[in-house]
Amino acid sequence: MKSFLDSDFLLQTDTARMLYRKHAEKMPIIDYHCHLDPKMIACNHRFADLTEIWLGGDHYKWRAMRANGVPEAYITGDKPSYEKFEKWAETLPYTMRNPLYHWTHLELNRVFGIQETLKLSNARAIYENCTAKLQTPEFRPQAIMKRMRVEAVGTTDDPVDSLEYHREIRESGFSVKVLPAWRPDKAMAIDNPQTYNAYLTKLEAASDMSISTYDDLLEALQRRHDFFEQEGCNLSDHGISTFYADPYTEMEIRAIFQKVRSGNAPDPGETGKFRSAMLYELAVMDHRSNWIQQFHLGAIRNNNARMFQLLGPDAGFDAIDDCTVAAPMNRFFSRLDEAGHLAKTIVYNLNPRDNELLVSGIYNFNDGSVPGKMQFGSGWWFLDQITGMENQINALSNLGLLSRFVGMLTDSRSFLSYPRHEYFRRILCNMIANDIEKGLLPVSEITFIGQMIEDICYYNAKRYFGW
Repeated sequence: MKSFLDSDFLLQTDTARMLYRKHAEKMPIIDYHCHLDPKMIACNHRFADLTEIWLGGDHYKWRAMRANGVPEAYITGDKPSYEKFEKWAETLPYTMRNPLYHWTHLELNRVFGIQETLKLSNARAIYENCTAKLQTPEFRPQAIMKRMRVEAVGTTDDPVDSLEYHREIRESGFSVKVLPAWRPDKAMAIDNPQTYNAYLTKLEAASDMSISTYDDLLEALQRRHDFFEQEGCNLSDHGISTFYADPYTEMEIRAIFQKVRSGNAPDPGETGKFRSAMLYELAVMDHRSNWIQQFHLGAIRNNNARMFQLLGPDAGFDAIDDCTVAAPMNRFFSRLDEAGHLAKTIVYNLNPRDNELLVSGIYNFNDGSVPGKMQFGSGWWFLDQITGMENQINALSNLGLLSRFVGMLTDSRSFLSYPRHEYFRRILCNMIANDIEKGLLPVSEITFIGQMIEDICYYNAKRYFGW
C-alpha cells in the first residue's frame, strides 16, 4: 500500500518516476492563463491569514462547502476568518476523490511544508502555522512565485484596464514576467443595454473618444488593443458558450448597435449576429498584431438567479453547457483562414463530450506556418482533474500531435495553485510511461520522449508565446 502524496504520487512505474524526475520536475512554470490580481503582485500583498489566500474568491471550494451543508455565512458571508477556515477543514475529508482533496494537500505540502492531512481536529494548528508564515516576506506573492519557479504568468484583463500594475511590476525589476491578456467579453455583451452602455462609458474614457456608432466602437477597441500591445500583451482570451459565426451584413450590425446604444434590447437573432461580427473583428485585430488568441468555451454561467442577485458572477454557480460547437467553429475559423487573418489559436473545452470534436475541427486549420499553430487547450475548470486531463491528453494524442502541446495552466485566482502544474506533469509522465511499459512506444526512443516531456511542460509554451 502506497503512502498518500509520497514522492511517487501518481507515478506508477519506474519509467514514470524516471521521466518525471529527470525531465518534468525540473522545468520552470509558464502559467500563461490565470486570474491573479496584478495589484497584489505589484504591492507584494501581505495576506492576513490562511482564509484570505485560500478561500477568498475560490468558487471551487465554495461549491464543495455548500454541497456539504455549510451555510453561506461561512462561505461568502461575514463570519470570522477562522470559523470560515474551520468549515473548510470540516468539509475537506468529504471531498475525497474530488481534485480539491489533492490540490489542497499539494498546496499545504509544497508551499507551507505541511505533511499532515487537513481535518477538523488539526485545523487550528494548521491555520495558525500557515497564518504565521504568511506574515513573513517568504510567503508574500512574489516570494511564492519565485519559490515555485514561475517564469511568466498571463493575467486576464479587460480592455478598459489601465495596466498600471503590470507596468509597475515590470519597472520594479521583479524577475517573473507578469503580462496582460486582452479579455474583451464585455464589448460583446449587448444582451443588457443598460449594463452594456455603462461599459461603453468606461471604454470611452479609456480610449479617449466618444462611441456613437459601431465604427466608433471598433476604433475605440483598436486603440485599447494598441495600448495593450505597447504594454507587452500578445495574448487575447474569450469566454464564450460556443463560437459565433452567423451570417450578417455591416448594415445590420450598425443598426443593431444603434438599437442597443439607444437603450433597446436586441432579439436573440440580433445578438447572435452582433457577437459574430465582433468576434471576427477582434480576431482580425489579434492577427494583425501577431497575437495568440484563446477561446474558453462551454460554460453556462450564473444559473442560480437568486444567488446571482445576492453575490454576482464567479461565485460558484456556473456549469457545463451543451451548445452546438462544430459547425460554427469551422465556419468561424474558415472565414478567418480564407481572409488570411487566422492567428495562432488555443481552444479550451468544458464539455468532455466535445474533446475529439474540437481536436478534429481545429486541426482543419493548421497551415504549416508554425508547429502547433492550432492548439487543443488543457483540461480546465471542471476538467482539470485526473480523468479530465487524461481524456484531454488522449484526445489530442489520438487525433493530433501531443508533442506540440503547450501544456498546463492554473486558470486560478490563487497564488497557491502552482502545484497544479506538478499534478499535470505527474499525470503526463505516468501516461507516457505506461505506453512504454506496454510496448506502445519504443524504449529505444527514450531520449526523444524525454525531450518531448520537457517540451510539453515548458519549451513549447516558451516558443509559442515568445516569453
